[in-house]
Amino acid sequence: MLLPLLLPLLTLHQGPAARAADGVGIDIPHERYQLENGLDVILLHDPSLPQVVVNTWYGVGSKDEVAGRSGFAHLFEHLMFMGTERLPGSGFDELMEAEGGWNNAWTSEDATDYYDVGPSNLLPTLLWMEADRMDGLARAMTRKKVDLQRDVVRNERRQSSEDEPYGALWLEMPAMLYPPGHPYAHTVIGTHEDLQAASVEDVVAFFQTWYGPNNAGLVVAGDFDVATTKADIQRLFGGIAKVPLQERVLPAPVDKPQKALLELTDQVQVPMSVMLWHTDAALSQGDAVMDVLAAVLGDGRSSRLYSALIQQDSLALEVDAYQMSAMLGSVFMISAKPAEGHDLPAVEAAVQAQLSRLAAEGPTPEELDRVRNGIELSFLRSLEDLQDRAASLNRYRYLKGDPGWVSQDLARYRAVTAADVQAAAARLSPDRRALIRVHAEGADRPGVK
Repeated sequence: MLLPLLLPLLTLHQGPAARAADGVGIDIPHERYQLENGLDVILLHDPSLPQVVVNTWYGVGSKDEVAGRSGFAHLFEHLMFMGTERLPGSGFDELMEAEGGWNNAWTSEDATDYYDVGPSNLLPTLLWMEADRMDGLARAMTRKKVDLQRDVVRNERRQSSEDEPYGALWLEMPAMLYPPGHPYAHTVIGTHEDLQAASVEDVVAFFQTWYGPNNAGLVVAGDFDVATTKADIQRLFGGIAKVPLQERVLPAPVDKPQKALLELTDQVQVPMSVMLWHTDAALSQGDAVMDVLAAVLGDGRSSRLYSALIQQDSLALEVDAYQMSAMLGSVFMISAKPAEGHDLPAVEAAVQAQLSRLAAEGPTPEELDRVRNGIELSFLRSLEDLQDRAASLNRYRYLKGDPGWVSQDLARYRAVTAADVQAAAARLSPDRRALIRVHAEGADRPGVK
């Protein structure tokens, strides 16, 4: 499964394994330790239901691909389900599903995550399967497997972007926002040319570079015996060799887009404007401020953009605002579709006017209370699913080095002030903006005002 340039606001709830103390903070009780080969292990014991989750997070995404080999992280996600010497063919899915389990995975710019869910008695099997493919997938790699999944990924690119209404903008966005050579300057899905060029040797080299225990986090969550599970993890994963991880060089921060305007034509009935700005990295305080700003602008019928552009002036059919959070720097996005009788420049001007007003006046106390309360409520509700709690522990571990960072995450939003939102709105100025216009085929293209 492909994740776009987006790690949405992570929300947490107060369930059996998440506690709040007098409304001050929340905690997901867990145990963390590390094997000698570097595998980071997190145990979340929650016997409230007879189920388990195994979440294996690898610290590799499309940002780690080399020139000419874009799409490799996502391609490899698909190849991880193609079997090993011990469990060939589609055995991974078949064995799990025969016992009532299921699995999935996703790839983003920053990471690749695999998760397995099943009844408690399936845990030893799930751990064995994850250890098996961490240890032996490369030895079972063949040209036939690479060709098959290459075609699957290329078809996914066609279906999700090339043949999807407005999908082309996601393919154009990275190079428009980032300079050549930046880790985010290409798409997660990759190009047809790079995917076609992938060889078995390339795939094996990618595995041997990134898919090792010292570049992974293993979360086991749910109803299990802790001592038995620790022994199983040591027995199954402890003998897997480390990989020689490459040193990553952090890119210079990017503040302005490489191109200010891009005009596209697509098979759509309604044109759309997409306005983009560079913002602070995921889980930073500035990232939280932008989440709050997005909610003030676009969350619900009482939001600024909905009230002004749709209800009051009937300028737009749809308008959305959200922060796309990522490890090396995030992107704030506002999209709008004009109503009949109005054009893209008019809608863009109206959006920018609302940003200028917010930058001049700031949000009202009522707006800020509404948004902060909504975000906090999401924190307290959304982790009812054990799978989400397991994933959040791994994400905090990877991005902040602390799986228990949930309380600090919530504190970011509680600390956002009206002045913070006002200053953030002021940053969303036309001179820092990238603008993508998607026009309907055969329609006129009004110029930029």
